[in-house]
Amino acid sequence: MPAHALGLARGLSSLRPSCGRASAGIGPVAAPLSAPIVMATRSAAGIPASAESPFCRPEEDPFLLLESTLRSVQEILLRRRGLALRRTWIEQPYGEEEITLLEEEVIPAIQQCLARIDELDERLLAEQELLRRSQLEAQRRLMLA
Repeated sequence: MPAHALGLARGLSSLRPSCGRASAGIGPVAAPLSAPIVMATRSAAGIPASAESPFCRPEEDPFLLLESTLRSVQEILLRRRGLALRRTWIEQPYGEEEITLLEEEVIPAIQQCLARIDELDERLLAEQELLRRSQLEAQRRLMLA
């Protein structure tokens, strides 16, 4: 497997899977109806990944869906190495040329998108932490006054 197909975007190592069930397959030969869907959850700012978010459920986070989609596509490409990939609405399956484009163009583009999302997350987390520290300092000053 190409190196770019194995590596996930920077910052995704803090993700851990939580499983649900698929409501539909990816394609007629790609995933059965009962195939598990792996949704990633992130441990950020010391909050355990298993803790419920006050903001949204993991399945409502489009970026976790994108991360899960990337891993699913990589896994399908690995398992079906050398085989055509069927699509539900196209008679002609993806052959070697289309699969190569997925590996060389689509997967790296998703990885770049996820890396940029990680940068945005890191910036927002830093701003959030700065605000939290400022609030704690203001509270401390009030208590000393």
